[in-house]
Amino acid sequence: MSGNTIYRGPTDRQPRTVTQKVSGAYLPGTFVEDDGSNFVQLTTAVGKRPLLLGALDFAGAVITAAYTSGDTGVAYEPEPGQNYQAALANATYAKDAPLTIAADGRLAAATSGSRVVAYFNDTPGAFTAGQLADVVIADGYIAA
Repeated sequence: MSGNTIYRGPTDRQPRTVTQKVSGAYLPGTFVEDDGSNFVQLTTAVGKRPLLLGALDFAGAVITAAYTSGDTGVAYEPEPGQNYQAALANATYAKDAPLTIAADGRLAAATSGSRVVAYFNDTPGAFTAGQLADVVIADGYIAA
């Protein structure tokens, strides 16, 4: 289900965010980490504190507009049970499929030994690389 925001709920409170410069042309809905001076795109969740990059927040901005390297970005600190839109890797996804962080900060199907960070919570089917989909944040664990 597409929408115009990255954070989808719960709506009874605001999510925690972190502000930092981005070190590349990153898209909202991708996972990054704060290295102390920049947001850097993640390619794994193992040993990381993942943050989910929010959309540019100004009049006329669209959710698919990329940040420019050096822009100040806003990233969410995902908590278990929260709902977000996140970018996916090119694949077919089933309802409640466990997801991990893969190339370009996108979510992909979790495999044995990978850290599960979210569950697919959108209409099951095929998604193209970078397409946004609804996910529910998991209480991170290592997939069996």
